[in-house]
Amino acid sequence: MNPYIGHETQISGVEEHRLVGGKGDGMRLYEATNGKGLELTLSPDRNGDITRLRYKGINMSYFSPCGYVAPAYYDKTGSNWLQSFTAGFLTTCGLQAVGTPCTDDGEELPLHGSIANQPCAHSYWDENEKEIRIHSVTKDEVIFGRKLVLTRTVKISKEENIFSIQDKIENTGSKTEPMEILYHMNMGYPLLDEESEIKIPSVEVKARDAHAEEDIANWMHMEKPQGNYQERCYYHKFEGSDGKASIYQPKLNVGLEISFDASKLDGFVEWKMMGVRDYVLGLECGNCYPDGRDVMRKTGMLKFLNPGESVEYQVNIKLFEK
Repeated sequence: MNPYIGHETQISGVEEHRLVGGKGDGMRLYEATNGKGLELTLSPDRNGDITRLRYKGINMSYFSPCGYVAPAYYDKTGSNWLQSFTAGFLTTCGLQAVGTPCTDDGEELPLHGSIANQPCAHSYWDENEKEIRIHSVTKDEVIFGRKLVLTRTVKISKEENIFSIQDKIENTGSKTEPMEILYHMNMGYPLLDEESEIKIPSVEVKARDAHAEEDIANWMHMEKPQGNYQERCYYHKFEGSDGKASIYQPKLNVGLEISFDASKLDGFVEWKMMGVRDYVLGLECGNCYPDGRDVMRKTGMLKFLNPGESVEYQVNIKLFEK
């Protein structure tokens, strides 16, 4: 017991809120703070994804023009996923598909899959002296179709400004299922501007298309917001399992580093979008590239889960000052 405080959340902890008004009306939010400058907002009505990230009062992530959108508004047709793409720090893409809408193995697949628009079947939080843990379970299960369950724990340190996303994905059905996931992590202003320093220690960088190839020499250089900017995507390969990416803002002396097992999450995407109000840098690790599940099947990069099989992934995030 700390004799100087009245309630434990005076220093750190989690508070649960509900939104009022707009398309997010009624959505639950967990607002967590570690007492050392790290603040996260998680949405149990949107797969337990992280909608806001702040460090010592500075916004670190991108929040899209559509804002909070409840699952009831989700439209899986084609690219209409964008109409409910809140972005935030983390939007999980998958599990049945990532990237370009396509038809694969007779199944019509929407942009980036549907898991980010699924409410958690169950969520809660707990804490001890060292960390806060936010737990959630999202079930992507349908009759006559895939049956995948995502169990997530977000661990937030109370000793350092670090947190991790730990996911277990299990095939609870009776047939082998394709499974794709992309951790769509979105950096935003004021962490992100034309002076931001981007470091991705990859051993290979490839442009997604001809447009990105035209400017591949500047993949690490950010620009001022531009009207009619066309997105550029770059695919990074790492040597071994040591996957890392970071962004640092010298004006504010704050930065963020992402680390992950690149042998398991073997498809890292840098999404460079320098548009007016659409100003965001995606640093996204996944087990595939966002070219459509049909393309991943053809290239041999598509992953599968057998009945009863599960796979675990972990993404670590560190906030820092130099």
